Amino acid sequence: MNNKIYTLSASLAHPREVFTSAIKNSASSVIIAHNHPSGDAKPSEDDLEITERLVKAGNILGIDVTDHVIVAEGNHFSFKNEGLI
Repeated sequence: MNNKIYTLSASLAHPREVFTSAIKNSASSVIIAHNHPSGDAKPSEDDLEITERLVKAGNILGIDVTDHVIVAEGNHFSFKNEGLI
């Protein structure tokens, strides 16, 4: 069941949905990724907040969030490469 809430400018993801497949498959780590249709890969405040929340949830679950990648047309942003994870 897909319980994510989509809006024109945001997708509100809850850690329980993000980690469901990882838990079912006994994953030790995950890479989170999403797109920015605007073409600007720079993370929004919401992106920064959800990444922090997902990292904390992953720590509790024993599942490392290796990276969070934002993909935009012609470029991308890696939280790991920028030292944010």
